[in-house]
Amino acid sequence: MKLVTFATDNGAHIGAMLPGEAAISDFTAASQARHFEDMLSLIDGGEAALEEARSLVVAPAFVRSLDTVRLLAPVPVPQQMYDCLTFERHLLQARANKHIVLGDKADSMPGVLSSVFRDIPVYYKPNRFSVVGTGVDIVRPRYSEWLDYELEFGVFLGRSGKNISPADAWDHIFGYCIFNDVSARDQQYREMPAMLGPSKGKDFDTGNVMGPWLVTADEIPDPGALTMTVSVNGEERCRGSSADMLHSFADIIAYASIDETLHTGEFFASGTVGGGSGLEFGKPLAHGDVIEMEVSGLGRLRNRVVFQEGK
Repeated sequence: MKLVTFATDNGAHIGAMLPGEAAISDFTAASQARHFEDMLSLIDGGEAALEEARSLVVAPAFVRSLDTVRLLAPVPVPQQMYDCLTFERHLLQARANKHIVLGDKADSMPGVLSSVFRDIPVYYKPNRFSVVGTGVDIVRPRYSEWLDYELEFGVFLGRSGKNISPADAWDHIFGYCIFNDVSARDQQYREMPAMLGPSKGKDFDTGNVMGPWLVTADEIPDPGALTMTVSVNGEERCRGSSADMLHSFADIIAYASIDETLHTGEFFASGTVGGGSGLEFGKPLAHGDVIEMEVSGLGRLRNRVVFQEGK
């Protein structure tokens, strides 16, 4: 199923895209069940809730045309967010172009990549309250002159667990969606030499974009074989593959769960695919730019960039 959260006159509802992706089966309008109140409740509801959702896709009780609603992020406020480093090409190309952002201060950044990211799936925790969905304007923070996109995708957990083995971790994945990890590159580079952060290089309103929908795991049989593309103003900038991930989602989940309980509704992102950021091409985002991201089977995420007035 392609699960969606969308705005209505009666608040946010959840549902699923119907075949053809032009209409939605509205679960919230169709049932008073607790698990149809929001997406986190559906995830928490487990297999029984999913089975009822599937029945409402086969025989919808309340249908809305897609062009009459506004899609929100599939999970507007995730339980927690983790963003990883798994694509070596992105790291190498971004590091090679750091001088474009830093200018004559480029030497202040370490010149050699650490092997740590190859050994373990390191991550940081983005701000879960700054998540937006497709169609929403990405607002450049006033302190940045170098705004960038990052093409990623990620998973939501459908089961809690601790000390999860890589073999068992796949069973903890509820579904997948596209993720745009928006970055204020100049601020990020100011902060990272302190060996803490990235803080305001990543944390600002509209900085985490998810969508357009959450695709259940049964529809993505091989998450290691997905084509990933990003276009800006209709010009394709990148065509990569999830096959280049150094660490699978199973490895990421297993690592994060060491002596720490993970919970349903938490989100894990892949990191940026090689070529999936403007920094790798020396092109910051401009006011009015339209970013479109696609990942096989996960739909298209589309957002416009807006610059705030003043400093």
